[in-house]
Parts: sequence; structure tokens; C-alpha cells
Amino acid sequence: MSDSLHIVCPHCATVNRVPAVKLHEQPVCGKCGRGMFNGHPAELDGAGFARHIERNDIPVLVDFWAPWCGPCRMMAPAYAQAAQMLEPDMRVVKLNTEAAQDIAARYAIRSIPTLALFKSGREVARQAGAMDAGRIVAWARAHAG
Repeated sequence: MSDSLHIVCPHCATVNRVPAVKLHEQPVCGKCGRGMFNGHPAELDGAGFARHIERNDIPVLVDFWAPWCGPCRMMAPAYAQAAQMLEPDMRVVKLNTEAAQDIAARYAIRSIPTLALFKSGREVARQAGAMDAGRIVAWARAHAG
């Protein structure tokens, strides 16, 4: 691992260089001044999705969901809990497949909720179906390496 990591701000999408040893010290964005990790999944739009997947030097866990999906709504609190346990070693995000249908199609999302884990811009694991916080954390850590 290098001395610094590229971390995309969940608020303004600026790519920040964060010293690896300071990752757990609540880093703030150099542009907007807000905390880089707040223990809540970042809500991404289509434009922010690619930037987070491609530019973060930490794994990115994506929840592909839709507002009309009952299991998605049921899993949302567990996913938020998982974010508290996984950050800052992993970026935890959500993508509304209704608002970003092109991305859902590009990644062949056939059922929701679907979790996908990305490292260095590539998908490394995928799991469909709702899970509780413990299973989300265990699954994400097992595939993050």
C-alpha cells in the first residue's frame, strides 16, 4: 500500500489524497471541508458513480436499490449499520436504479437489492437479496481481501 490513498468525497466528489496512516482519523475534504466518512451510505447519482468506482483506492460497496422495492427498504437500516462498521476501510454507497437505469443496465442488475463490491474500478463480488448488517459486513470483508 502506498503512503497516501485517493478518496472521493461523498459530498462534492473531489478526489482527495489521504495519508494511509490518517485514514482512521476522520479526514475532511480539502475542497468542501466536510468529513470524508460519516458512517452513512453515500447516495450516488449516475455522474458520481463512475468517479467513486474508478477513483477510490479503497473498496467500494454498492447497494443497487429502488424506492418501490420492499426488501430494499427493509434492508436500508441494516445497510446503514454496516456502513458504520465498514468505513473508513471501505466506501459504502447506494445507487437508485430507477434514477440511474443506464448504470443498472450496464452492470446487468436483474434483481434488487443487489450488493456489488468494486476494487480498483472492477467488480469483484456480487450478492442479490436482502441481508442483515452482520451478513453484509461479513460478506463485504470476505470479498474485499
